[in-house]
Amino acid sequence: MPPHRSPHTESADGLHAPCADYFGIKGTHVIALPSNAANLFQSMLRIRKCEEQLAKCHQRGLIHGACHTYVGQEAIAVGVCSHLRKEDVVFSTHRGHGHALAKGVSTFQLIAELFGREAGCSRGRGGSMHLFAPETGMMGTSGIVGPCILQAAGAGYSFRILKSDRVAVAFFGDGAVNNGAFHEGLNLASIWKLPVLFVCENNQYATEVPFAYAAGNPEVASRGAAYGIPGVLVDGNDVLSVSHVAGQAVERARAGNGPTLLECRTYRTRAHAEGMGDFGYRTREEVDEWKKLCPIERLRSRMVSSGISVTEIEKAIETEVAEATQAAEQAAWPEPASANSFIYAEPRTPRAAPQPGNREITFMAATLEALSDAMASDDSIFVLGEGIGKRGGNFKTTAGLYEKYGPQRLCDTPIAERGFVGLAGGAAMTGSRPIVDFMFADFVLDGLGEIINQIAKMQYMSSGRLKMPILLRGCIGVGHSAATHHSGNYYPLFAQVPGLRVVVPSNPYDAKGLLTHALRCHDPVVFLEHRDVLSVKGPVPTEAYEIPFGQAAVVREGRDLTVVALCAMVHRVRAVCETLAGEGISVELIDPRTVAPLDVETILKSVRKTSRLLVVDETFGPFGVGAEIAAQVADRGFDDLDAPIRRLNGIHTPTPYSPTLEKAVVPSAEDIQKAIRDLLAE
Repeated sequence: MPPHRSPHTESADGLHAPCADYFGIKGTHVIALPSNAANLFQSMLRIRKCEEQLAKCHQRGLIHGACHTYVGQEAIAVGVCSHLRKEDVVFSTHRGHGHALAKGVSTFQLIAELFGREAGCSRGRGGSMHLFAPETGMMGTSGIVGPCILQAAGAGYSFRILKSDRVAVAFFGDGAVNNGAFHEGLNLASIWKLPVLFVCENNQYATEVPFAYAAGNPEVASRGAAYGIPGVLVDGNDVLSVSHVAGQAVERARAGNGPTLLECRTYRTRAHAEGMGDFGYRTREEVDEWKKLCPIERLRSRMVSSGISVTEIEKAIETEVAEATQAAEQAAWPEPASANSFIYAEPRTPRAAPQPGNREITFMAATLEALSDAMASDDSIFVLGEGIGKRGGNFKTTAGLYEKYGPQRLCDTPIAERGFVGLAGGAAMTGSRPIVDFMFADFVLDGLGEIINQIAKMQYMSSGRLKMPILLRGCIGVGHSAATHHSGNYYPLFAQVPGLRVVVPSNPYDAKGLLTHALRCHDPVVFLEHRDVLSVKGPVPTEAYEIPFGQAAVVREGRDLTVVALCAMVHRVRAVCETLAGEGISVELIDPRTVAPLDVETILKSVRKTSRLLVVDETFGPFGVGAEIAAQVADRGFDDLDAPIRRLNGIHTPTPYSPTLEKAVVPSAEDIQKAIRDLLAE
């Protein structure tokens, strides 16, 4: 049986959800039939018939993976989306078929996607849980619970930066409200008054776990007060009530009055996913009781009693779904050769970078110059981070910019790395260019799921229709007795992820050119700055210039041996090379500058000349960048080698605090010199 609670139907600032007794289930409806009742009915029926057809197709084996249907919840998607413009955006979760159809995805596109066909809304890359149609404002659904909340907040922030009155909506289930993304997303949207609707479809169960068991506070709408935003409880099985409240919330958002949390109490009447057992955690009697509250039948009954015929609508939808299914079965499969398409945006080829010149500035000053130039020429750029506003950043990465561009474009954040990383992802998807300044690379690990599961994959899952121009920057490196939570070198981890560009500059000239390129490309870039090189000085041109990714630098030419070094190790190796040169030992030093993409060609060219290779890297060796370089050179340049490839890495350990221990875990000048001599002797 449905639970019997007294619904809270009115928020603190007057948003009102009309209902009688329990969500209008008993008693008299208080909303007159609107002029668009037939459209609401048609949209709900389209979702229902499509879902019932997909359930049958799953049994026939036409759907190759999971199939999460929206049966029973149609009133929510339709009621909310009926107030959205085409340019408004929706972010959804794994149960997103209804949201996609309500936002304008065609029946054929949806069915074809679940069949894995090229004509599907995600070109066969997504299936049931990853639906993308940005041309209709459907920005994507996720198989991970929670990211849609942060992405919708990011879209709201993007609309503020772009001075638009567009609105973003996040649809999510009751399971998501116990996730950290819910807290961080609602808090960020509240403090910045973002134009977002957070729509919780409380269908009573998160997979098989009852919400009443999983939540210390099972009244989701009441949680809005904790964030200072309206929280409204509404009958999720009454499309008129949902539409009424959603209309108020959309109007409120467009007017600049901030977000609203809607709790739509509803119920899914099919299993969590097709093919799963359903009655180990709930009873048939409970399901049957909720079926009596079917949102489609409730509206149909009111329309018929008001003299409105629904027969033609029902016939048209039956025909539409049948024809879409037949067309989807006949649609072409994606070409296997396209399996790795759209991982990255189309590359840009900037003009050649100028010579360094004679002006010398620090690494920090060079990156600040690049950022300041970019923000002056591109109003869509904004920076998120802790203390990057008036304070100018922990490492002065944004010093002076707050005074130029103000608090919206230099936005101080709460300590909520997952929240503002996910928010930045949503902003990048909707037309702005966010920069996340996470101070230390260790901190951003709290947002790793947003980076790997969302940001890195977004271009691919959308078949290139969404770009991800986002820059994630922060400090790395052992030193300064910072210990294990402020010293991590994580470029090997990020370099393994398709979709990410990973940059590790070693000097001011490269830092400015690479950062400028990062702020003009359309891929997500992880820009890691070693703490020991921030104060290093070097020649840097005054004008803006770009250094493309994947082009290594020959720091020093030589004939006897090639050393590839990264970040701070470039400086340590170069000093050793100068010492050895006095003994007649000629070392060629290569700085990759980026590890994703990695310029293997320059390394191979050097090895063909020197016949020996040593890779020096501060971070530990197992599964690292040095291992990848060694494997590629062994595979493609084996015949050029006169000795085994050697690697010199830091010790495989968390970083200690004591100066004597810290020094012991990083390759020293003595270690480098010995490794070079030993390799020359082989």
